Amino acid sequence: MEGLGIGNSEREEVNDNWYDRHILPHLLDIACGIKPMRRQREKVVPLAEGRVLEVGIGTGLNMPYYDQSKVTKIIGLDPALQMHRLALKRIARAGLDVALVGLSAEKIPFDDASFNSVLVTYTLCTIPDPIVALKEMRRVLIPGGRLIFSEHGRAPDEKVGRWQDRLTPHWKKITGGCHLNRDVPALLIEAGFECKDIQAMYLPGPRTLMYNYWGEAFPV
Repeated sequence: MEGLGIGNSEREEVNDNWYDRHILPHLLDIACGIKPMRRQREKVVPLAEGRVLEVGIGTGLNMPYYDQSKVTKIIGLDPALQMHRLALKRIARAGLDVALVGLSAEKIPFDDASFNSVLVTYTLCTIPDPIVALKEMRRVLIPGGRLIFSEHGRAPDEKVGRWQDRLTPHWKKITGGCHLNRDVPALLIEAGFECKDIQAMYLPGPRTLMYNYWGEAFPV
């Protein structure tokens, strides 16, 4: 960039944008598509039914796991438009009725009580304000609707948790804002959900990255 009149801050922004557009989607696609996470998707995605809002659809990794006999329409919400090119390929292969919306979950552009299911997988870690986003998810669920989730988050072991706290400020800079240390059950409860059947365990891999929570949550 020398000679183009671009300062350090502008140069960093250009580099970040290039990384976000061209490198990050493929890195996240690989990282979120590893075998342990595919197994988690197999557990939760088929639970979705009716009109579904998938928050953080990303590159469409959940597409193969939907039960087409139970789903009528899927709205995929994700502000990262650079991910949608990869998502469109998986949507086409799955043969599902999916519409993509390039907006953040903190302000979901749909009416109250407009979805039977909200699905969120490996997304709460990156949302800047997860409480606001979860309250929005609760708002758009119909009475009796459910939030279906599989997320990594804060580990119960004190030593692992300390490492998650240390690593998160650096980790999120290269992973699209991913926090390693968010307490998923606490976030759900604070946002007004009841977790009737939440499960948790370490998946194979680095313990700071792989403590997973999954299950269903219902608006209180």
